Amino acid sequence: MSAPSRPVAVVTGAARGIGRAIAATLVSRGWAVVVTDADGAAAAATAAQIGAVASLAQDVRDAGSHGVVAAEAAQHGVLTAWFNNAGVGDDGSLAELTEDQVRRLVDVNLLGMVWGMRAALAAFGPAGGDIVNVASLSGLGPVPGLSMYAATKAGVVSLTQSVDAETPRSVRLHALCPDGVDTDLVGGMDQSGLAVALIHSGGRLLIVSEVADAAVALVGTHRVVQTLPAWRGGLMRFSSLAPRVSARLVGVVAAQGRRAMERAR
Repeated sequence: MSAPSRPVAVVTGAARGIGRAIAATLVSRGWAVVVTDADGAAAAATAAQIGAVASLAQDVRDAGSHGVVAAEAAQHGVLTAWFNNAGVGDDGSLAELTEDQVRRLVDVNLLGMVWGMRAALAAFGPAGGDIVNVASLSGLGPVPGLSMYAATKAGVVSLTQSVDAETPRSVRLHALCPDGVDTDLVGGMDQSGLAVALIHSGGRLLIVSEVADAAVALVGTHRVVQTLPAWRGGLMRFSSLAPRVSARLVGVVAAQGRRAMERAR
């Protein structure tokens, strides 16, 4: 009797950071994982190191690339989960961002997930599957200094909720909204800027393994929006209900974040 085939998952933006941690977690739990990244060489290195079944260079802005990824996943079994993780994090006020930065944020963070979701929905078999979109806590409320980034993540949260309502119950969609995470994305932001101070205001940055565990734990559940940690989600939702109050508190919260950054040095 042949051994049962392993469930297959796709993880985008998986060469490093959160995506790599998600892929490694899945492999450790018996999944066959296809990793993709804009840096094809780094994706191949990650796949070899963690034991993924395949790697592909992928620019998630290319709608057709997601079909290629789905076809690769089909070579290894039945696609069961798709993790849309690839993202960019240009910080700065809306007035400060260049046109290229604005377009990149929308094309990668929002449209990249749109194309991934469409490919996954088309590729899932009769048993359905899970789509996990790595969004952000910033998508749940105002974050000055990250306005465009937050807007794309808010779009991801809204899209996830709507598409979950459109699909059969066998297909489950999830938006994971973590607080600041210790990744190159955050490290590449202006370390003296308002955005980074607000990101650090929670006291400490999450580590990628925490986010990966939460992402993988969503598979098989009907939880559509998950914040990490939960208490920060409540705070962000309150700020969106009382934007004038939250605007007055920005300076206080930023100062708290800067103190946390000083303690971490």
